[in-house]
Amino acid sequence: MPLNRRTFLRATAVAGGTTAFSGAVWQAAFAVGPAQPGPSPYGPLHAADANGLRLPEGFVGRVVARSLQRVDGTRHTWHPAPDGGACFRDGDGWIYVSNSEVPLVGGVSAVRFDASGKVASAYRILNGTTLNCAGGATPWNTWLSCEEHDYGLVHETDPRGEKPATSRPAMGRFKHEAAAADPERKVVYLTEDQPDGCFYRFRPNDWGDLSAGTLEVLIGSGTGAVRWTRVPDPQLWITPTRRQVPGAMRFDGGEGCYYTGGVCYFTTKGDNRVWAYDASAERLDLAYDDDLVTGGEPPLRGVDNVTGTSSGDLYVAEDGGDMETNLITPAGVVTPFLRLLGHDKSEITGPAFSPDGSRLYFSSQRGKSGVAAGTDGVTFEVRGPFRR
Repeated sequence: MPLNRRTFLRATAVAGGTTAFSGAVWQAAFAVGPAQPGPSPYGPLHAADANGLRLPEGFVGRVVARSLQRVDGTRHTWHPAPDGGACFRDGDGWIYVSNSEVPLVGGVSAVRFDASGKVASAYRILNGTTLNCAGGATPWNTWLSCEEHDYGLVHETDPRGEKPATSRPAMGRFKHEAAAADPERKVVYLTEDQPDGCFYRFRPNDWGDLSAGTLEVLIGSGTGAVRWTRVPDPQLWITPTRRQVPGAMRFDGGEGCYYTGGVCYFTTKGDNRVWAYDASAERLDLAYDDDLVTGGEPPLRGVDNVTGTSSGDLYVAEDGGDMETNLITPAGVVTPFLRLLGHDKSEITGPAFSPDGSRLYFSSQRGKSGVAAGTDGVTFEVRGPFRR
C-alpha cells in the first residue's frame, strides 16, 4: 500500500479517537498511534539453527514434539495440526497444552516438564471434539479449548488430565477462536473467526464456574467508546449469535486473544490488525495495523495467536507472512523476534510462556511439507533472556 494511503488511514484513526489508555503500560504508545517498525530490544536475528530457527543473540531453540511421532521419553504420540496453547505451573515444573485443529478427532494434548525443562510425560486431556483452534487459560488453572466451526463449543479441560473435560454451551455456539479471562471484571472475552464476526464476553453467574452465565456482544462503530449488549440466544442454531443483536461491531476474522493489565488484545486476520480493548474505560483502539505503518514495509503480516509477558511485551504469531513471531513493545515498536525458515506453507501457532517467563513454546502447524492435515506439525521451545 502506498505511503500516502497509510498516512491518510493513520490520521483518520487518530482523529476518530485514538487516545491513551488510563493505567495501561501502552499509554505512551497509544498517544501517538498504533505501533511502528523499529529496532528490537534483543537485537537482530542471527543465522538459522539446525531446525530453521532464526533467533536473537543469547536465545536457543529445540524441537519438543512432532506430529504423529512419539514425544521423546514418552509413549504418547503427538497430535496433528497443533494450534492454540498455554502453559500451567505444575509443582516445580510446568505443563504446555496444545490444541489439534483437525476434524472429528481434534482434542488437546499436553506435555509435562520437570524443573530442569526435561520432558517428564505427555498425554491427552480432551478427545472427541473437532477443529480445536485456539482458546485461553483461566485463573483457576484450566484450559478453554475452542472449536472453530459454526456450531462450535468451548470445552473446559484439566491440564493435568485428572478431571474430565466439560463442554460450556452457555458460552455460545459459534465459530470460536480464542478466549481470555479478565479476573478484574470476572468475564471471559471470546473471538469469532468469521469475516463478519463479533467480539464477545461471557459473564458467568459465579466466577470460576462457566456452566451458566450471560453472553454479551460488543457494540460500536470503530475506535473509541463501546458498550456491551446481551446476546438473546447464545445456543440458537437458526440465527447465528453474530446476527442476533443490531449494531454489533463486525471484525474481519477474529483470531488470538490475550488479557493483561486491564487491556484485552485481540487480532483480526482479514485486515491484519491488533486491537486493544481498555476494559475499565470501555474503549477500543488499535495497537497495530499494517495499513497504518508510516515508514517502510510492515514487519507483521498474517496476525494470529497472541501472548505476552509481565514486562508488557506482546508476541504476535504469523499465519503465513514471513513465518515470524513479532514483538510489540510498550513503547509502540513492532519488530521480528524470531523467524522459521523452510516452513513456507505453514503458520505459527500456540505461543505461550513457561510460568517463570524464561521459555517460549509454539508450533509450526503444518511443518515443512505444508500438508493441510497437519501431519508434519512441529512444536518448539525457545529459551533465553526474555524481558520480564
